[in-house]
Amino acid sequence: MDQKQFTKHLRRNMTDAEKLLWRHLRAHRLAGQKFRRQQPMGMYVVDFVHFGARLIVEADGGQHNTSQHDAQRDAWLREQGFRVLRFWNNEILLNTDDVLAVIFEVVGGSPSPPAPLPRGEG
Repeated sequence: MDQKQFTKHLRRNMTDAEKLLWRHLRAHRLAGQKFRRQQPMGMYVVDFVHFGARLIVEADGGQHNTSQHDAQRDAWLREQGFRVLRFWNNEILLNTDDVLAVIFEVVGGSPSPPAPLPRGEG
C-alpha cells in the first residue's frame, strides 16, 4: 500500500486513544491551536502534528515498547526540527487532562481571542 492509501487507512482505523485525543485537538479546540492528524512526513506518518510549534504527538500502544524503529523515526523527526511527545494509549484514556496540559504547554498556547459580538450588539 502506498503512503497516501496507508494514511487514509490510519485515519479510518484510529485507536480509541487517538480518537479521544483528536476530539480535543481538532478544529482548533485546544486554545485555537491547529493540529493535523495522520500526517505524512518524509517516509513516516505521524499521529498528530502542530507545524507552527514544530511538535509531533504520538499515541502509542504496547507494540511501541522499546521499538528501535521508533527511535530511528524520532531521531529523523528531530533532525527535521520537530519535538516528539509520546504518550501511552492508557495514559491518554485515563489522564486526558494531564496529557492535554503537557501538549498545551509545549505549543505555548494562549487562549483564542474572543469571538466578535453578533451584529448590533456591543
